[in-house]
Amino acid sequence: MWRTILLYGALLTAGVAGLKWIEFNLLVRTHPGELYLFLLAAAFLGLGVWVGSRLFPRRAAAGGFVVNDRVRETLGISEREFEVLGLLAAGRSNKEIASALNVSPNTVKTHVAKLYGKLEVTRRTAAIVRARELGMLQ
Repeated sequence: MWRTILLYGALLTAGVAGLKWIEFNLLVRTHPGELYLFLLAAAFLGLGVWVGSRLFPRRAAAGGFVVNDRVRETLGISEREFEVLGLLAAGRSNKEIASALNVSPNTVKTHVAKLYGKLEVTRRTAAIVRARELGMLQ
């Protein structure tokens, strides 16, 4: 049974590969200009990416970002609220944050509400965007 299935599968694969080869040959014969233009564009794209990576190297993510502690102190955001903000930015739910910090979900809700007030926002996503704008989050 399996031998028959594998045989038919191999035959169908060979047939599809043959038809694709015929289709490719037809495409090359009917549109040679477009094919050469595509290959030239792909070569320039690769060259552009390579030159860009050489001219503008990426900075290291680990050491390149410094938390703006003055803004945090000015807004009056505590260490625990800052931890909650970091977990919010990671996409965690209130229950997940509560279990990570070993507190109750109601405590997390309180921290989140205080963060909303201190950052002058009304939603999680707005709080994260505002914290990034202020340089508190990466």
